[in-house]
Formats: sequence, structure tokens, C-alpha cells
Amino acid sequence: MDLLAFKSLLFLLCFIGCCAGEDILPEGPLDVVLGKNLTVPTLLKNPTYSFIVWNFNNGGHQIHVITIGSEGLSVNTPYEGRVAIDPTNGFLTLTAVKSEDSGDYSINVISSSGATKTEEIAVRVLEPVSAVVIKSNLPEAVEHNDTVILTCSAKGSFLKFSWLKGAAPLVADGKRVSIKDEELSSTLTFVNVLRTDLVGSIICVATNKLETEKSAPFNLTVHHGPDKATISPAKPPQFLQSGSSFNLTCAAASSPPATFNWYHNQKEMKSSGPVLTLAEIEKQGLGRTAEQFTCTATNAKTKRVVASSGVTFAVVDPILGATLTGPTGTLIAGNSTANLTCKAASGTVKTRTWTKDGKPLTPSSRVVFAIDMSSVMINPLQKEDNGEFTCQLTNPVTQSKASYKMVVNDAVTLTCSAASVPAANFTWKFNGTLTNVKTPQYVIEQARYKNTGTYTCEASNPVTKKTTKSTHTMSVKEEGTLNEGLSDGAIAGIVIAILVALGAAIGLIMYCRQKVPVESPY
Repeated sequence: MDLLAFKSLLFLLCFIGCCAGEDILPEGPLDVVLGKNLTVPTLLKNPTYSFIVWNFNNGGHQIHVITIGSEGLSVNTPYEGRVAIDPTNGFLTLTAVKSEDSGDYSINVISSSGATKTEEIAVRVLEPVSAVVIKSNLPEAVEHNDTVILTCSAKGSFLKFSWLKGAAPLVADGKRVSIKDEELSSTLTFVNVLRTDLVGSIICVATNKLETEKSAPFNLTVHHGPDKATISPAKPPQFLQSGSSFNLTCAAASSPPATFNWYHNQKEMKSSGPVLTLAEIEKQGLGRTAEQFTCTATNAKTKRVVASSGVTFAVVDPILGATLTGPTGTLIAGNSTANLTCKAASGTVKTRTWTKDGKPLTPSSRVVFAIDMSSVMINPLQKEDNGEFTCQLTNPVTQSKASYKMVVNDAVTLTCSAASVPAANFTWKFNGTLTNVKTPQYVIEQARYKNTGTYTCEASNPVTKKTTKSTHTMSVKEEGTLNEGLSDGAIAGIVIAILVALGAAIGLIMYCRQKVPVESPY
């Protein structure tokens, strides 16, 4: 029987069901990429056969592909040049497969006895995976407000889709985040989108059994915030020194970055931006009392505005130019009064404290403070008032000190008296030279070496014209003056007191005991 006649008989037997099916093909389907080569394997090992016949059924009718027998090959015309069969195992190979090559391929193995083994396998020609693209329904989104829908489309056959967030699989919860797959696309939906939903790149992966392709990383800006606005420092000092480099900074997480405005006691200031300087506060004449400052953060995209908690402080001028003023003339113990005044050239003074020689100065019958402690009066001065007086001016941000050196001297008083009716007139001479003193007392406020000499008091009765006088010699030695009559060794060891008035000059009373008679005019 020639080959053509045998083939006709074989087809006839197949149609009338004379062929028996066995496991001579693997399980299908077999997938192949369009344009690639397809090999349909068999489970035959060194088979003995008279003919092996491959047929194709595209769902409409069966088409002969190729037959191999002892006398050679028979290839159906449409398959010439692109089909081959392995005579050792019956493998079928198709080159450069086309879309229309998808379908069922059947094999018939006919033995020399006429027994037939038949089985078929499905072949799918897959279009390559390509053009994987993500598109969004929105160019940008607002957190909590918008629903974002990302659509991934691709070309290819028998596609499956998956989504990645960065390198990790993106998992839908089926509620706020959902995924819906179709034949050539997949939709990822975020209801009331959150900023965290789209942090990092979103990638769509399209696959079939043979290929995998990824989209380009997709990024979408989710505008959010501003979150809670905060001021730093949150707890500034209660008092700030005027002119210091102090700033308030307002911050809030926001996309796009927030704009900031500042408020003083809930009234908007003429200041904007994240930083409010103390210089600007002072320029606007604010902060002189304990006052509250707050800020607001505004997002131009989300239209949201949030306010910070308030911070409170007061601006205080530093104390500059502290001075302590007192008497400039000679001060005499028991006779002089001292007024000490403490003040500052500028700055707000809250407290004043006084010390003498480093110890607190306390009020007494002689020491009287002003109500605001800005001055102190000492009346009368005593020798123990000698020393350094200091006042300290303080406020919450600064303190300043000033000092005054107090020098109190002893006075020398010469007293002259004479019994006279009417009362006598007095004149005084020093070393024979008439002085301007015309009182019974001759007072030397601060005795010095130059005051050493003879003092003469003359008393006269203006009616009787009688006079009487008394003379007193006084010697004054200043500090460092040598005492005559001492040996050189003794002199070297002596430090004489500041002023020594010799001859009982202090408080000397000169009594002119001669009574001056008065003649009666009658």
C-alpha cells in the first residue's frame, strides 16, 4: 500500500473511532511565545511503528500536519518548511509559531499490525508580555480626601498581574485598598488615600507562564498636613534680655511645605515665615509684659490650617550704667549728713540691695532708705560710717553694681567764753593773723599739719570797750610725721594715726576768767 493510500485509510479509521488512546503525550497545555519554536514531546521510547501521524485541530476541523513512515515523510502544504518530526521518538517541532498555531495537536502511532495509539495535547501560542504601563486617575492627591485609582495595562496572552510597593508585594485589604484584575489590565484602588499608601515607587508586574515584565516605577504625590504645629523652644525662659539672639521656630509636617503666620495674644502679627526673631518682636513694640505667642501652619493644597500651642515670655531691658553718688565735700563725724543715690543709665530695675564693706546695710535711726531703695540718708555721720558702700541693681536678666567710698573726718573745736554784760564780741587770730571767725567756737573741720600754730581768742565788751584774750597753741601731726625725741629705731617702727591733734585741742574750752565790769550810764 503506498503512503497516500495508507494515510487515507488512517484518517478514515480515526473518524470512525477505531483508534485507541494511551498515555503517549505529556499533560498539557504547552505554551510557546509567538515567533518562537515549539517542540511537542512524546512519551515514546524507541517506538516500533509503521506510521506516526500528527494532526491539528483549531476547534473547527482537523488538519493533517505531518506523517512519517518507512517510506519517508508526508508534510501538509501549509506546514512545509516549518515542521519536523524526530523518527526516534516522534517529537513534533514547529518553527516560528503563529497565533493560528494555537489549538489541539494529536498523535497517531500505527504499528505494523495495524494497532493504533492516539492522544492529543493543547498548545497555546502566547503573545509576548510588553507595554506594561501604570496610569492614575489623578495627577496628585490630597490625603483623606481623594480616591486614587491606578490602572496597569499590558499586552500579551494569558496575563496575570501583581503589584509591588518598592520591593515588597502590595497587599489589598479588600476595603480601603482593593485590586481588580481583567484580561489585559489590573486596577489598584486607594479609597481616602493616605500619604503612606504611595510612599516609595509603585510597580506593576505582568506575567504569563513564559515571560515577566515590569512597569516603570510610578510615583504620585499625596499632599498632606499640616500636622500639629509646634513652636520651639516649647518652654522659653520667663524673661528674655532685650537685644539677645533669641528666635521662635514654628514647624509642621506638610506636603507641600506649609506657610506660617505668627500671632501675639491671638492677634495676627506683621510677620510670616517659620522663624520669628526677638528683634522683630521688639521692632513691633511687643513683649514688654508677659505675653503669648502662637503660630499657624497653612497648606495651600489641602487648604488645612492648624495652630500651635502658645508660649509666653516677657522682654526686659538689661541694666546699664549703674552709678552710686554721694557727698563730694569734707564729711565731719557728728556734723555731716550723707545722701547716697543709686541709679542706672538704662534698663528696668526690679530690686536694689545695699551693702557696706560687703555686709548688708540695715536701716536704723541714722540710716534711712527711700521707699524704692534708690537712695539712703545717713544723719549724722559717725566715724564708723567710713568704708565702701555698694548698691546692686537687678532685674530678671541682668545685675549691675556701683560703689562709693565714704571718708568721715573728726572736727577740732576751740571754744572761747568770757563773762560780760552785754555779751562779748569774739574775734580769732591764727599765728597773729586775724581770721573771719566771729563766734565763740573756732571749728577746724579736718585738721591737717598746716593747722599747727597759735590760736588767739579776743573777747570785747561793746559798751565798756574793754577786751581780754586767751591764747592756745595746737600741734597737728599727719600720718607719717616723725616724732622728735625718738630714736631712729623707734621712729622706724611707728605708724602714727591718720590725724593726731595734740594739746587737748579737741573740745578745748578757753575760759577768760576776768570779769569785765560794766559802768552804768546813770
